[in-house]
Amino acid sequence: MTDGRDDIDNDFDDEFEDDAFEGEGEDGEEGDDDEEDARPGVPIALPPLGAMPEHPRCGFVALVGAPNAGKSTLLNAMIGSKVSIVSPKVQTTRTRVLGITIVGDSQLIFVDTPGIFKPKRRLDRAMVAAAWQGAEDADVIGVLYDVSRRGVDDDTLGIVARLKDQGRKAILILNKIDLVKRDVLLGIADEFQKSGVFTDTFMISASTEDGVAHLKAFLSAGLPDGPWHFPEDQISDMPMRLLAAEITREKLFLQLHQELPYSATVETEVWEEFDDGSVKISQVIFVQRESQKAIVLGKGGQRIKSLGQAARSELQKMLERRVHLILFVKVREGWVDDPERYSAWGLDFGAS
Repeated sequence: MTDGRDDIDNDFDDEFEDDAFEGEGEDGEEGDDDEEDARPGVPIALPPLGAMPEHPRCGFVALVGAPNAGKSTLLNAMIGSKVSIVSPKVQTTRTRVLGITIVGDSQLIFVDTPGIFKPKRRLDRAMVAAAWQGAEDADVIGVLYDVSRRGVDDDTLGIVARLKDQGRKAILILNKIDLVKRDVLLGIADEFQKSGVFTDTFMISASTEDGVAHLKAFLSAGLPDGPWHFPEDQISDMPMRLLAAEITREKLFLQLHQELPYSATVETEVWEEFDDGSVKISQVIFVQRESQKAIVLGKGGQRIKSLGQAARSELQKMLERRVHLILFVKVREGWVDDPERYSAWGLDFGAS
């Protein structure tokens, strides 16, 4: 395998390697993994922030909303680092993601959840169940709404109705305020206030971070007294190998959201670290049909090469070291009905 070259073999047991790596077996297949993964389960972390304060506060804030309301973008803005993937395609987030940040004496634990909507498939039901579980366990619920939509959608109305039936209070977070006029924004806020569910309203733009600092300060001041739940240098509970797979899946969504439906997933199979500080990551992109495999590969392997380059670039920024990324594309029919996939994502396979 040569530097900068993608290898797509004639049998389409397909592989892309973004840069050279020596020591692999024939055709890039991996051998024993005895030395695999010195740190695949280590959550994303920043340098230590100092000792826990004398009077700490800590609490969970669940971010819920209809698909594509901007929950993941807001989570990343709150944390100041990428811990949840983002794309214009709805239902990008498939599982609960924790983002952890410290404001003064308070440790804020944000729960980014899948979008809540009327589920039709097994995977949909599992994602919606995970979203509501995240809300039920939270100290504070923040309902996000995309104000650029025309009228309040049925999914968001359903969320508000369920919270009202449960007797739960929440804060209203109106997102994308940079896209609408002030009078429209005030009208939307008034419409939501009629429900009696919301104690406070915040108007933000998660993408520009307008209003985000004010929201974070408000949340940190209202958390219950108690010790921090996570080490002070930790910003997510997601294992590195899972986040790496999510980064590649994000690139799939961004580059193929028109051509590829929700029938692709990514798994990190090998994570191997080396003395020079670099890391080799081998991932498999699973699709359900041969025709989808051809879409991911692209003509002459150009699409998977582009995907690999985009994923590797982001992984190197995130990990702050050189990344050797190897991508395989394989067909796994019916993976959306495989209980093991749901367990890996922390989803309930039998959710109704």
